[in-house]
Amino acid sequence: MTTASNEPVGPVDSSRIPRYAGPATFARLPRLDEVGGRTDVAVVGVPFDTGVSYRPGARFGGNAIREASRLLRPYNPAQDASPFALAQVADAGDIAANPFNINEAVETIEAAADDLLGSGARMMTLGGDHTIALPLLRSVAKKHGPVALLHFDAHLDTWDTYFGAEYTHGTPFRRAVEEGILDTSALSHVGTRGPLYGKKDLTDDEKMGFGIVTSADVYRRGADEIADQLRQRIGDRPLYISIDIDCLDPAHAPGTGTPEAGGMTSRELLEILRGLASCNLVSADVVEVAPAYDHAEITAVAASHTANPLTPNISLQIAAARGGPPPHTPPPPGRP
Repeated sequence: MTTASNEPVGPVDSSRIPRYAGPATFARLPRLDEVGGRTDVAVVGVPFDTGVSYRPGARFGGNAIREASRLLRPYNPAQDASPFALAQVADAGDIAANPFNINEAVETIEAAADDLLGSGARMMTLGGDHTIALPLLRSVAKKHGPVALLHFDAHLDTWDTYFGAEYTHGTPFRRAVEEGILDTSALSHVGTRGPLYGKKDLTDDEKMGFGIVTSADVYRRGADEIADQLRQRIGDRPLYISIDIDCLDPAHAPGTGTPEAGGMTSRELLEILRGLASCNLVSADVVEVAPAYDHAEITAVAASHTANPLTPNISLQIAAARGGPPPHTPPPPGRP
């Protein structure tokens, strides 16, 4: 799991091997088999998009994010942390799920997540469409009990069915509430916007326990205030963060299946995530990157940089549990 000096195995040294050379693991980190098959944080892909209701292609999202992550560097100045030196982070490859049978795919993803979490790892999952959040949450809840959820998305994803199908990318969080795997006192959507099927969508969502922070709220109130509000709602509960890249405006993430105008900027999203550093983040996902609709890697770059601040959050939590300093939310740059 570690080197002879008992230090985690870090990324490939880009001062010796060019960033564009070699296999594209996330952030050029070692593969899981290169660290003895055990890790503190497992970055895992789920190339599955059979649950989409509009444009397919997110099955290729994980590898697009990995390619774009070649430019990530090991030190994160915004959080004053070198996350890959604090805990062993490794790329666990992909979970191969049946593209022709959603129910079987959901079971496969859950079982694979059980194996990773059972090894002691926390997960950073690269999707894939948002259907995959349900089996991931099921697995996380087996270990931690019902978890708090921050769901960054243009859409609610709490609808009941599409064409009679209960497992789709628009239904995972209704199923999760129904199954009792979410802590309904600490649920929030962030970045929602756009038209709905009817007002009942909002009333049903509220009954499930969700609070809503729209993209307009983020614009008017600012990232710092929103992050503070979310921290207060979450408290010290175990937290799962699920990020649909379409929470960003199409100007920042055109390569996604169901784009909606009026979204957050990538800067706003990153600042909110950095403001959650003190939360007890147990696992996370970044989903719905569809590279066929991307250009100049705009969406993949945004997604790789979105996954990146979550890794320090998790690594700092792990280091604190081992006797290191507790993680803290750094003040915004330029402020005391």
